[in-house]
Amino acid sequence: MADSRRGLLGRLFRGDTGEREPPAAEKVEPAEELTVPPEGIVEAVVVPPPTIPAAAVPPDTASSGNWWSRLKSGLSRSAQSLTTGITEVFTKRKLDAESLEDLEDLLLKADLGTATAARIVEALSRQRLDKEIAPEDVRAVLAAEVEKVLAPVARPLIRQTEKTPFVILVVGVNGTGKTTTIGKLAARFRSEGKSVMLAAGDTFRAAAIEQLKIWGERSGAPVVARAPGSDSASLAFEALADAQKLGADVLLIDTAGRLHNKSELMAELAKILRVIKKLDPSAPHAVLLTLDATTGQNAMNQVEAFRDQAGVTGLVMTKLDGTARGGILVAIAAKTGLPVHFIGVGEAIDDLQPFSARDFSRAIAGLD
Repeated sequence: MADSRRGLLGRLFRGDTGEREPPAAEKVEPAEELTVPPEGIVEAVVVPPPTIPAAAVPPDTASSGNWWSRLKSGLSRSAQSLTTGITEVFTKRKLDAESLEDLEDLLLKADLGTATAARIVEALSRQRLDKEIAPEDVRAVLAAEVEKVLAPVARPLIRQTEKTPFVILVVGVNGTGKTTTIGKLAARFRSEGKSVMLAAGDTFRAAAIEQLKIWGERSGAPVVARAPGSDSASLAFEALADAQKLGADVLLIDTAGRLHNKSELMAELAKILRVIKKLDPSAPHAVLLTLDATTGQNAMNQVEAFRDQAGVTGLVMTKLDGTARGGILVAIAAKTGLPVHFIGVGEAIDDLQPFSARDFSRAIAGLD
């Protein structure tokens, strides 16, 4: 049986799918959990990728100087907002109640959150109260205190189960970069030698389906897709059935963007969760919420809503290069304690990297 599964998986990743029966969705009970595809819409099909060896996918560059340069550049707007303000407050000025109040206002405007702002102000007051302090010293304290907040949540995305495939559901509101994040994660897993399948679960947007197919081609991962308008829960079920049958290491499931305050859309997401549990009660093994850093404080509301209704297990913060309020990640970490697995600072395939508390804190404080 194992040889048969390996042979089928090998043919799929070589681009030769052969003849195989469609997943038997009709065997699932209760029947109302799955929606029969509308007339004229075919069952989900696996779109095989071209032959791309895992070694051809860009490797992890997080440990290289190249990534540090991109991270500093991506966070430059957030860093400039903070460092310019700190310089204005503390140039040739004592650390007193008035300057600390100005600093706290500056930190709040940068969206670091009240808890972190208070923490930084307290640390400074303990060390240098009523003494002249250089802006560089303030930024060093800022970096140190931010790192303390972020260190507990900077956790890698690791498999918590021995079951195969490792099922990752990606959720979030419209425009946060879910599909792009999935493509970049697929490339990362492929560079590690893992077999990956993608599920085009955003069936509301034809563009999202096509975009995921392109990412599948780039990363060498087959894509399970249906025609636009198909039932997303049914597609997720079939994708998991296929991934199990083929013995794929990882299944990444895309979902439609939905506002966190729309109950009917969140209920649909809950249906996806229920359906895939019929094939694997432990799935999904990770629920990643993508957050757009440019949305500022609204990102906090999204975290709380999706955590309660979708069981979010970790965060991916995107578009940090497009905002001066990258500090929102610090506020979210302080308030929710949810793991931050990855951050994105650009559109390139390797611009999504594992989150490092030290690197982020030094970059946002403008330190080398």
